[in-house]
Amino acid sequence: LLGRNYIGRLAYISGGTPHINPITYYHDAEEKSILSYSSPGHKIEAMEKYGEVAFQVDEIESIQKWQSVLVQGRFEQLKGSTAKKYLHRFAEGVQQAISKKEDETPKFIRDFSSRLQHRGIPIVYRIQIKDIIGKFREN
Repeated sequence: LLGRNYIGRLAYISGGTPHINPITYYHDAEEKSILSYSSPGHKIEAMEKYGEVAFQVDEIESIQKWQSVLVQGRFEQLKGSTAKKYLHRFAEGVQQAISKKEDETPKFIRDFSSRLQHRGIPIVYRIQIKDIIGKFREN
């Protein structure tokens, strides 16, 4: 489920309040992590401060047929050449997921994410997966 999709919901705590944001992501199964990036701001500051996050992806065909996965993990900001390497891996992974799911192949990161065009240098991060919980219904 994580590998078939590229949009999920990231949950984090800021000021004692839970927040949930949709993000574009790539599941790096080899390194047991979720890769993404963002502009500097509220979300990154909160994740740097608290570290622990949750991430959910689901596929819902109907009330009788659905599946969901919840990841619990730890935020890690990537820097320098490591960030560049993982941003490239993220872009390639999302391109592959889109081409399989949507039957189209975006050529550039800007084709599936506007974040790079808005505010400066992106912050590349990963969520190191600690636990995965899955649920489904097939009636």
